[in-house]
Amino acid sequence: MYTKFFGLNEKPFAITPDPRYLFMSERHGEGLAHLVYGVTESGGFIQLTGEVGTGKTTLVRTLLGQIPREVDVALILNPNLTSTEFLVAICEELRIPPPEERHSIRALVDALNRHLLDAHARGRRTILLIDEAQNLSAEVLEQLRLLTNLETTRQKLLQIILIAQPELRDMLSQTELRQLAQRVTGRYHLEPLSREETARYIDHRLKVAGALAEIFDPAAKREVYRLSGGVPRLINVICDRALLGAYSRESRRVDRRTVRRAAAEVSGQRLTPAALRWIMPAAGLVCAALIGAGAWSVLASRDVSPEAEAVDTATVPLEQAAEADDAAPAAAPLDAAAAGPQPGLEEVLQSAGDATDAAAAMATLFALWGAEYVDGNGTACSQAEAAGLRCYFDRGSLSGIRQLDRPVVLTLTDGDGREHQVVLVELTVDTGTLAIGERRSTWPLEQISDLWFGQYLLVWRPPEGIEEVIRPGMTDENVVWLRQSLAAIDPDYRPASLDSSYFDDELAARLKEFQRSRRLRVDGIAGARTQILISSLLGAEGSPRLVPGN
Repeated sequence: MYTKFFGLNEKPFAITPDPRYLFMSERHGEGLAHLVYGVTESGGFIQLTGEVGTGKTTLVRTLLGQIPREVDVALILNPNLTSTEFLVAICEELRIPPPEERHSIRALVDALNRHLLDAHARGRRTILLIDEAQNLSAEVLEQLRLLTNLETTRQKLLQIILIAQPELRDMLSQTELRQLAQRVTGRYHLEPLSREETARYIDHRLKVAGALAEIFDPAAKREVYRLSGGVPRLINVICDRALLGAYSRESRRVDRRTVRRAAAEVSGQRLTPAALRWIMPAAGLVCAALIGAGAWSVLASRDVSPEAEAVDTATVPLEQAAEADDAAPAAAPLDAAAAGPQPGLEEVLQSAGDATDAAAAMATLFALWGAEYVDGNGTACSQAEAAGLRCYFDRGSLSGIRQLDRPVVLTLTDGDGREHQVVLVELTVDTGTLAIGERRSTWPLEQISDLWFGQYLLVWRPPEGIEEVIRPGMTDENVVWLRQSLAAIDPDYRPASLDSSYFDDELAARLKEFQRSRRLRVDGIAGARTQILISSLLGAEGSPRLVPGN
């Protein structure tokens, strides 16, 4: 997506714990040293805590890549288990054959003890590493304490490392767990990054991903720190969205405003640093939720084949909603006739009532095609199909919509997080005309972009009334339509037979050339987007246009 645009080899701000991207801040360096000490020394517990998203799991992955060959590791990622399940999980990790009495704690501990003694005799050490240890029950914590009694006369047979959120510290401070707390021989708490470290963290990840020039300007980095509080996971989520936003506007630099827009999209609400800290537990799920969220669940069920979506859907999210507190004062609509101050677009949307709901928008869009939409009479897309039309959903840019040259339903989100469906009926270089119920008004594109997350819906008429992906090797009338359409668009294209219904190599090569010239995905397959664009260029009769003069 945006990687090639910025000259990157891969996405630099993925939230997966990739050790290659570990940024060794002073705190992370000390934390890793703490874990290495736990691996190389014997006895007791080592405890590493940190807030959600501060990089604990990445440190663990880095540690696992540095484990000496003579060390065996039992890694427990989900410790929300009973005592018996916990012991079984340890035995399975260490490949210990289960005892006959598999559900007996005593039998499991005896089997584990025999394995540890044998490993010790062979010069091997054993580490039990527990992630998300704050989820351990008091019963399992007590069982852990008892496991530290497995020892020889000179040393402990099992080293235990606990990785946890700060809640573990509170748990171990309880009186009934004081025996276990006394056996913790090393403690370290991982703090968020400082402002300076945040800036270096951003540069570090971009460099690992292959960046050769600075992409985030200094003010943008400061804003990332302010909004993330220095929490690495939140930094990743915000920066990833900011790169998407810059890419969609074809800007090779990320500025402060782009960062604020990205943070607004991530949260779906007005943001403050405090608000972001409240949403930290859900930060890893936000990106996936954003893609699936929106008003389209109200509009219709998507009725497009997975194959068509896979080969010909442009997915370029952009124009993220900016935080309302940072937005410039709204300008008056360009078609306002009355003198004096006029309400901005956001105010118009908030006062429009039912005129911005999905049903009103679909009724307007259908009317542009000479069709009727009846609220409650099935989904919008099923009604479109009955009228010989099809739905096309996507996320993209205004320039991409301009290329398709068809009216679209946009989902605009106001500063209070409420969504409004409006129809973009005309698009010029600087302005867009919106149909909000019965009213049409023209607005600067900047105002529209500030409230738009990139989602849109249009309806279109497939060739020959049949919606299908047209691909090499096919033989049908849609292939005839494609060949004749490309010949009509490009006079230099003179196929041997305009009426041939077979999709041959010659047609595939011509289609790729067309896709390349129009900045579509060059795959030689005519999916929905390619077909919509071809129809627009042909000026299909009865199809409404978006761009004046086309």
